[in-house]
Amino acid sequence: GGDTLFLPNAAELYPPDFETYIRLESLPKRLCGRFRPHHFAGVTTIVTKLFNIVRPNMAVFGQKDYQQWLIIRRMTHDLNMDIKIIGAPIVREADGLAMSSRNNYLKKEERIKALSLYQALKTAEEKVAAGTKDVFAITQGAIKNISAHAGVKIDYVSVCDPETLDDVVVIDKPVLMALAVTVGKTRLIDNLLLKPP
Repeated sequence: GGDTLFLPNAAELYPPDFETYIRLESLPKRLCGRFRPHHFAGVTTIVTKLFNIVRPNMAVFGQKDYQQWLIIRRMTHDLNMDIKIIGAPIVREADGLAMSSRNNYLKKEERIKALSLYQALKTAEEKVAAGTKDVFAITQGAIKNISAHAGVKIDYVSVCDPETLDDVVVIDKPVLMALAVTVGKTRLIDNLLLKPP
C-alpha cells in the first residue's frame, strides 16, 4: 500500500571510499556491546544516514532491543536531530516468547527452551514485586533456570539502570533486567522492567 519504496543497496550507502562512522562513548559498551564491540557503530551510522536521506519527523524502535532504542534516542538528542524517537513495547507470542524474525530459526524443541527467557524474567518480576532487592539472587536464579536446558548458552543476564545501562547491585528503584541467550544456533534477547514495591 506504499506510494514509494526506498531500497538502496549496500554499495550506494557504503561506497569504497566511505570512512565516517558515528560512535557513542558509553551506552554501546554495556549489554550486547560487550560481546559485539563494533555492532552499534554500524547501527548508529546507518540510522544517521537513513535519517539524513529520509528526513523523518519520528521513528519507532522496538524495545525488545532496548539498548539499540536507548542508543538511537541518545544519538538524536546529542546531535540535535529534530526527530521524535518512539519506543514500541515488546510484542509477545501467546506463550510469552518475544516476537522476532529469529524465532523462525528455532526448532520445535528449541522453542520450548527459548521460553525459559521470559519465564526467568517473570520469576524475577514476581520476586522483586514481593520485596527482593538482591540483584545477585535475582540473576543467579535466572541463570539457574535457563541453564537447566541443554544446548543453551547465556551471554549475559543483567540487571541495570534503565537509562544508563550501568549494572546495579540493589533494587531500590525500577531497573531493567536484560538477557541474551543462544538457543541452538539462534541468539535471542529479551528484557523486562522490574519495579520494587
